[in-house]
Amino acid sequence: MADTKTAGNKEREARVVAALGGRPIVLVGLMGAGKTTIGRRLAKRLSIPFRDADHEIEAAANMTIAEIFAQHGEAHFRDGEKRVIARLLDEGDQVIATGGGAWMNDETRELVAERGVSVWLKAEFNVLMERVRRRSHRPLLKDPDPEGVMRRLMDERYPVYATADVMVISKEAPHDRIVTSVIEALERHTGIANKA
Repeated sequence: MADTKTAGNKEREARVVAALGGRPIVLVGLMGAGKTTIGRRLAKRLSIPFRDADHEIEAAANMTIAEIFAQHGEAHFRDGEKRVIARLLDEGDQVIATGGGAWMNDETRELVAERGVSVWLKAEFNVLMERVRRRSHRPLLKDPDPEGVMRRLMDERYPVYATADVMVISKEAPHDRIVTSVIEALERHTGIANKA
């Protein structure tokens, strides 16, 4: 029975990738939304590569993101981020996790709309703060009032994230359940959910 279910899931996941027609899945959302964690698992389930735009930027610059921010400023980082995402979008079937500010760039949003499918992983304030407190490498949160920074970012960015093709709630739940929610949302977005 388990083998039949696994085979059915594999067919379902292959249909999603086929329906995307070579367009990458681009995960957007605030830091702590789960773009990297969910992205890795989503890519594994769909049997396609996973790319983390932040890691690609660090590799291209031979510096950490914190170092880029400190030495060159946010504008320089955003310019590099835009170029890296444009390059990744040309590489076909894959899941791309973007940095929290990437979706705020008009050109990046346009490129993703042309070449990919955007998925907003939306999380509540408490979930985000719980997750980001576990890590200390977030340059935008090195502030005396990280909660205030997070609320400001939510106010500024959530209306723009809402323009993504698909929205999935990222909550405190098993990661695989959120991955399944993303796959179901992609099925609806591509229209294959109606054909099942």
